[in-house]
Amino acid sequence: MHAYRSHTCAALNAGHVGQDVRLSGWVHRVRDHGGVLFIDLRDHYGITQLIADGDSAAFGALERLRAETVICIDGSVKARDAALINPNIPTGEVEIYVRAVTILGASDDLPLPVFGEPDYPEETRLKYRFLDLRRETLHANMMLRSKVVASIRKRMWAKEFTEFQTPIITASSPE
Repeated sequence: MHAYRSHTCAALNAGHVGQDVRLSGWVHRVRDHGGVLFIDLRDHYGITQLIADGDSAAFGALERLRAETVICIDGSVKARDAALINPNIPTGEVEIYVRAVTILGASDDLPLPVFGEPDYPEETRLKYRFLDLRRETLHANMMLRSKVVASIRKRMWAKEFTEFQTPIITASSPE
């Protein structure tokens, strides 16, 4: 098994029920339902819901997590009840019952939330750009840009163009 993951946060589905998995990512959101914790774990690929109750050895550590803390969890894939399936995410049929957690990078309170699309002044967004870039819309824009540039390069290479490094968007050049 990889040191930090057996699957990405978008890879699990009903076919994985009963398997032991290891996932790593950012804590997207924590919901406490009186003795049962639901945690949305996010990585570059997607979101997976984690669950822990008082019987889980990891419950105490999970209870203290803050948004954007980076964790690695070990757990088992469980099927969600039919009424609780979330069709909006690829992993909506399953949840991971957490047995163990390792905190890889703790997070303090955030100056602006990463989930949702809050309207913050541009000055604040630029000051905390490292957080702003984690928001879903901006992440999707960066991924689209990467795919467009890769497509252009692929087609140009197929026509035997030679690429010379030039500044892209804000990359500086020695000139």
